[in-house]
Amino acid sequence: MALEHTIAYLLLGGNLGDRKKNLELAIQLLNDEAGEVISVSSIYETAAWGKEDQPDFLNQAISLSTNFTALELLDKALEIEQKLGRIRKEKWGERLIDIDLILFGEEIINVEGKLHIPHPHMQNRRFVMKPLAEIAPNVIHPVFGKTILEIAENILDNLEVNKL
Repeated sequence: MALEHTIAYLLLGGNLGDRKKNLELAIQLLNDEAGEVISVSSIYETAAWGKEDQPDFLNQAISLSTNFTALELLDKALEIEQKLGRIRKEKWGERLIDIDLILFGEEIINVEGKLHIPHPHMQNRRFVMKPLAEIAPNVIHPVFGKTILEIAENILDNLEVNKL
């Protein structure tokens, strides 16, 4: 029996090394190892959030058709981060690559200390919502019952997010 495919939305980011190349490599590895990349947003540049004394980030949202479970996809994303040289030093610190699972189909998942879907802070972060609204404007947030575009247009975050 074939496993059902789920559309997952991920946010990629990084602020060290060749930022664009790291995004490209992450997308290629996700496509090769986790499912089929369906759509890719523009690249956005954003000042660091949470810990401001570091280089600007590049961020990009993707949608991925996968037959992995959400936890399997998270594990694969962490494995890809490691392959690309990510070293976790501090929360919100600088990094070569970051792969966050934002939405997983219409699922609501809470695995304490490991995974929360939808991402619990997505609606508060312009650097997540702007690229996500570009590729998934009509997707309904499973908790708020609003479209991604509606949430993005009403976000209170003032951080500047610029399309490259």
